This record gives sequence, structure tokens and C-alpha cells, in this order.
Amino acid sequence: MNDFENKMEQVFSLEKKDVPSTVSDIVPSVKEVVVDKEDADKDYTTVRENLKEIVKRGTEAIDGIMMVASETQSPRAYEVVATLIKSVSDANKDLISLHKQMKEIKKIEVQGDNNTSITNNSIFVGSTTDLQKMLKGRLKELDETKFADEQ
Repeated sequence: MNDFENKMEQVFSLEKKDVPSTVSDIVPSVKEVVVDKEDADKDYTTVRENLKEIVKRGTEAIDGIMMVASETQSPRAYEVVATLIKSVSDANKDLISLHKQMKEIKKIEVQGDNNTSITNNSIFVGSTTDLQKMLKGRLKELDETKFADEQ
């Protein structure tokens, strides 16, 4: 601390406070969040049920407010109907989005589980000449890639 800071502390009677020296002192450490497969499935079903209930109640509300709007011919009632229809439409889109997200999560889980694939029995259907042509073609491809890598 320099003289200027000391004088400022004396003039304004400031107390020294602990100043964090690193970012880790300021920000708590972030731990990796592990999502349990069962929890994800439970959350998915809960959210799905909630969205379906929102759509159901929204549809019932639209029916009711439509009756009010047609009886009163109030512009405000029609505005409410339009807003409610938009909300129900958004809930339907959220439901579809939820399905897409869950499908992607399950796809990632499957890819993570099956990193290796083993082929025990493979059969070539064709003549020996076809097999030789195929193998020669593969060798040429390998030679071309090897030649390209050397340049």
C-alpha cells in the first residue's frame, strides 16, 4: 500500500477489508451437475403433464371467453380471446419443443453409451473379382490420402 492510500484511510477513517486475491475467492467453485436418468424422465413427465393441463384449461377458457365476447361484442373481450389463443398456441409449441429436447437428450445418452461397435459376422455378397476390385479401390483411396498427407 502506498502513502496516498494510507493518508486516504486516515482522513476518511477507512478500515482495511479483506480483498480477494483470486477469482476463486470471489466466485464459488462450480461443480459439475450430474443429471440422473430417472430424474430427467420424471421431470419430463411432470412438465409434459403441466403443459397438457395448461392447454386443456386454456382451451376451456377460450370457449368461455368466446361466449362472453360474442354476447357483449366488446373489443376488449375479443382482445382477451386473441391473447388466450396465442398463449395456448405457445404452450402447444412448448410441448412439441419438449419432445424434441427429450429426444436429443436420449440420443446423446445412447451415443455416449455405445462408443464402440463390434461386427462379428460380416458377409460379402458378390464374386471374388468384385471383392478384388473393391479391395484395390480401397487401397488406391488409402494411397491417395497418404500421398496427400505427405505433401
